[in-house]
Amino acid sequence: MPTKVHFHGKQVIIRTTSLYWGSVDKILESDLFRQMLSSLLQKLRANHSDFLKILPEGSAEKQEGLTLKLLRALAKGDKAKVMKNHPELRPFFADTYLLDRFVEELYNYWRSHERYLICLSDPKGGKNGGLEKRPYRTFNDTIESLNHTVRKVYRDIQENITGEHPLIYRQVPAGCQVGVIAKPRKLKLPREYSDLGKVPVISQVLLNPPILIDPPMNKRKGEFALVGGNPLEGTRFMPEEWLCFPAKIGPLVIYLYFHNFYTGLAIAASNLFDLCNDDDLKSAPDAIYAYGVPLETLARFAREKTVFFNDEKNRLMVGAVPLGDEFAYFGYVKKMMLTLHNAIMIKRGRLPVHGAMVRITMKSGEKANVIFVGDSGAGKSESIEAFRVLSGDNLRELKVVFDDMGSLELMKEGRIKAYGTETGAFVRLDDLEAGYAFGQLDRSIIMSPHKTNARVVVPITTLKEVLHGWHVDYFLYANNYEKVQGDAPENYLERFSTPEDAMAIFREGKRMAKGTTQEMGLTQSYYANIFGPSQMKEEHEPLARKYFEAMFKEGIFVGQIKTQLGLAGMEQDGPKLAAKALFGLITSKGA
Repeated sequence: MPTKVHFHGKQVIIRTTSLYWGSVDKILESDLFRQMLSSLLQKLRANHSDFLKILPEGSAEKQEGLTLKLLRALAKGDKAKVMKNHPELRPFFADTYLLDRFVEELYNYWRSHERYLICLSDPKGGKNGGLEKRPYRTFNDTIESLNHTVRKVYRDIQENITGEHPLIYRQVPAGCQVGVIAKPRKLKLPREYSDLGKVPVISQVLLNPPILIDPPMNKRKGEFALVGGNPLEGTRFMPEEWLCFPAKIGPLVIYLYFHNFYTGLAIAASNLFDLCNDDDLKSAPDAIYAYGVPLETLARFAREKTVFFNDEKNRLMVGAVPLGDEFAYFGYVKKMMLTLHNAIMIKRGRLPVHGAMVRITMKSGEKANVIFVGDSGAGKSESIEAFRVLSGDNLRELKVVFDDMGSLELMKEGRIKAYGTETGAFVRLDDLEAGYAFGQLDRSIIMSPHKTNARVVVPITTLKEVLHGWHVDYFLYANNYEKVQGDAPENYLERFSTPEDAMAIFREGKRMAKGTTQEMGLTQSYYANIFGPSQMKEEHEPLARKYFEAMFKEGIFVGQIKTQLGLAGMEQDGPKLAAKALFGLITSKGA
């Protein structure tokens, strides 16, 4: 297929089978280069920019054509040669400083976009077939080549204007920040979903972090509704507009199909979930999620726009979220995937847990596997990080099993094991230790850094840790709303006496919302988990009782930890004080 470019807001998505970007002519003669120049000139005209002074008189179309001709000429010759060979371009050089700054403006305008290169492998073979079998070479021939050539064009043009070499060279990723290898594959899809079989499937992803993404939205709204009909029925999936990210969500395989419009948000999932390998794709998926279906497709569900469906006939969970700015937030990727996971776990007799789990090993030998349960902003991740900092040299190892969602399994012998879902974390920048974000910068995807609820997606663990199945020592509800009076550790850590007492707190699911969704103030949600359990209460409630009774029987510490994260002025100190109480409890066990 020829190279196709899609513009969606700040995103530039290049889908191509052409792998060699080492040619200056190929870039300068491309529609993409012309479109970027045209877009910049429109912006400059709208802002009445001083840069317009360098343009010769004439229509906008004529100015654009001459500017394009100028840049192509300057990429191959200095200004003296250009003016000699192209007298019509002389007006551009009336102010060479402003012309030089214009080139810098064009370069920065291009780099201000989120740039994605989708390398499509030809399923029929040929020189562009089998790209997934030589990913390093493919990425080197595309991403690295494009980076080098764009920088070369930029520097050559500036040097040919000024006659000077730069003294400082900044090797920024000037081409694309993200590369993807994808191709159509024969997947085991039920007949009703055969249209999805034409969509290319991602096999490898290249990231050049840190990557900044600024989607239209910075929070998620409402719940996902469990509906009685298939939300994908009647939807056509055009292969040139869609891609498939096959993800490992704990033990499950979920196919995330996403529209070009959501490319940046969907690809960010590669920092949160592992990609499936060839063996994972040999069996039918556990769930399918279509992110970006036409809104009219979901009209039959009345007011419900973000929905999921239990396709009992095909033993498949199906999720759908419509196309549009309103749903352009990473929470719609992550939370729908986890909702599908949770719904499947409930069907299989496991108890979904909205929380975080860590394995703590102290240098003195004490060990503890701790689960913090709570909704967004309850202080789960913050308490873990505070514990890490507080422990200092006393800590031998702190391993994350899951950061947001996991599940419990009751074994035949009565013991409980915990499993995770994600290998990464999607956490608020505002609530982390200042040094943490910078320490992880070289692996991070940062979202909306200048807005409320700024987030970072960063890998934190391995699939082996997630799937191992770990016993549980502490099962704690993260209470972020209750003010703690006094310094005694028991004021921060309360142990429940009975399963009924525990279930009352967990079922109520109180938290002080921090603006990570549309909610504000003190809110409640069933078991702090609106991602499956609240939609399946009849199945979840007896399951919860079974697991809480088993936890008490096994002697697990079931209680609540008061993080105070939702209280003004306690965003940093609250989790630290809670972590200090937990630190004292764990270390006292070995005394």
